[in-house]
Amino acid sequence: MTMSAKHNPQLNKNGELIHLLATEGLSREMLTHILDTAEQFVSVNSREVKKVPLLRGKSVFNLFFENSTRTRTTFEIAAKRLSADVFNLDIARSSTAKGETLLDTIANLSAMAADIFVVRHSESGAPYLIARNVAPHVHVINAGDGRHAHPTQGLLDMLTIRHHKGGFENLRVAIVGDVLHSRVARSDIHALLTLGCPEVRVVGPQTLVPANLAGMGVRVFHSLTEGIKDCDVVIALRLQNERMSGALLPSSQEYFKRFGITTEKLQYAKPDAIVMHPGPINRGVEIDSAVADGPHSVILQQVTFGIAVRMAAMSIVAGHEA
Repeated sequence: MTMSAKHNPQLNKNGELIHLLATEGLSREMLTHILDTAEQFVSVNSREVKKVPLLRGKSVFNLFFENSTRTRTTFEIAAKRLSADVFNLDIARSSTAKGETLLDTIANLSAMAADIFVVRHSESGAPYLIARNVAPHVHVINAGDGRHAHPTQGLLDMLTIRHHKGGFENLRVAIVGDVLHSRVARSDIHALLTLGCPEVRVVGPQTLVPANLAGMGVRVFHSLTEGIKDCDVVIALRLQNERMSGALLPSSQEYFKRFGITTEKLQYAKPDAIVMHPGPINRGVEIDSAVADGPHSVILQQVTFGIAVRMAAMSIVAGHEA
């Protein structure tokens, strides 16, 4: 067994992708392969007939232990466009509410001949636990685990950036907001640095952007105008109200005044900067409507690219065995 396969549960011994659990630990070649595959699906999604038979006869189970509209819907659309059979499990109403353990749930679903599990869970590491306990032909895709990772969001962000900017080698990217609680920020940072982006900045109040983040290879800023100055890409994060414990913020109005992205503040970034947001947007908190709906915004395009990236992830893992 090679070192990479031993240390990376996402790869088999040939270095092929069998699970997508995080952008962290994937090589530049692997990330580029996923993006290139996704790019082919972008054109499929604009055709009149949007289906391809790549996953015909396969069963995809959407296991969302945590609420989601956009991610769950785009995974469902992606699986159906690959011709898979899709089963959405409303976990809140299922046996886990009766105390069944996570692995018992998975064992039972595996007995129903599942091929791919798409998992969102509030506990960091849950998809890893599942990936370690499934049969060799079963694949796990992490649709967001706790504060840890959200790889398909990271990848759709990379596809959006690459589409508009051509590459990553000369870019300055700012990630603004609640970086501390954000699995999107983590996935974006790992992907950007691996793909060769020379400068990644994290911007926000000290309570949400701790100084020790510099250890991830990013530059830390506590002023919005300084942080986004001359940036090519500005990614606004959602304020994670449901993950905050204690008063990390004085108020959302106060946050908007200091870190909300407005047309006026955006002038500090490059004139051709793109503005991104993983959604759902809190208008007037992280971002002003004039920016979200304005010429710099690529927020809706991210959603479109999200389908292509999720088609790519499922079709790639389905082609390999552990």
